[in-house]
Amino acid sequence: MPTPIDTYLTDHPRWQPEMTFLRQIALTCGLSEAVKWRKPCFTHNDANIAILQPFAHECRLMFFNGALLPDPDNLLTSQGAETQSALVLRFTDTAQIAAQEPAIRALFAAAIRVAVSGQTVPRMDIADRELPPELLDALDGDPALATAWAALTPGRQRSHILHIQSAKQSGTRTARVDKARPDIRSGRGWNER
Repeated sequence: MPTPIDTYLTDHPRWQPEMTFLRQIALTCGLSEAVKWRKPCFTHNDANIAILQPFAHECRLMFFNGALLPDPDNLLTSQGAETQSALVLRFTDTAQIAAQEPAIRALFAAAIRVAVSGQTVPRMDIADRELPPELLDALDGDPALATAWAALTPGRQRSHILHIQSAKQSGTRTARVDKARPDIRSGRGWNER
């Protein structure tokens, strides 16, 4: 009987050979597997180690605590500009995976050691993050909004900051602040619409 991962791989033929190869490496490194966030995820004693991410132009193997892993060959890259701990390996064919297999195995072994140690990447404190000037102006001009902002969780504040500051023009940032006001007052993050 096919496992949930088998079904996932069958349903994603574009990167099936690459994901199958990476899966085989992960399993022979002693990891368990499950579908999490609708993707194949590899764990050790219930700690998330890595996840497969098929995209249109590449297949990625993301290490959750990649920033803590030794990477002497500089194979790991950032998932995105705001990513603090996750780092990825990017592939477009199985030959790349075969060429990097020893390094991939070493990364899995290091990731297991990190998980066992309980070490985590220190998170940037929201207080250390610079607020967009348009948001600062809104908070300064509206005490009720400032109170609601202070009551938001750091993650919800971060979601608003990232959304607002991603706009290139001040007018767009101001419009985003105005659109966010009801969510902030309701205690919601930007992504909770």
